[in-house]
Amino acid sequence: PKCKCIKYVFLLSSTYATIVILKMMLMSPLTSYFCLTRKVFANLEDTKFVSSVEDKKLVRIDPDVERVRRCHQNDLENIIPFVVISLLYALTAPELSAALLHFCLFASSRVFHTVAYIGAQPQSSRGLSLIVGMLVTFSMFYRVLSKVFLL
Repeated sequence: PKCKCIKYVFLLSSTYATIVILKMMLMSPLTSYFCLTRKVFANLEDTKFVSSVEDKKLVRIDPDVERVRRCHQNDLENIIPFVVISLLYALTAPELSAALLHFCLFASSRVFHTVAYIGAQPQSSRGLSLIVGMLVTFSMFYRVLSKVFLL
């Protein structure tokens, strides 16, 4: 029955949303790790983590730290819309296999995007993973809107 399918799709949506949110949350400690190991800080008071006195030389920009920050920002821009849309998509009672494909593709694309971004892989790999994730989100968005307008 439809009701049972919605339940399973909702559980899948919640599971994959949790996975990508956890991945996004892990970007904060990764940023901190890069800041501490490279002794680069955004605020003067933070320099006390590695020095007994506030050191203005440690308040600077580092390309590796900025790379992790940009990756985290990209997660915020893509994962939050996915989470919202995936929950709405679950309410449209999609086929379980279609929902699983959407959720798996998105989660995989975000993990691959992070690995490619942090690892400074060639741009085409990062760009393709971004596009795959966006297409998945737009596909679910289209399904939600088509259900709403066909009622």
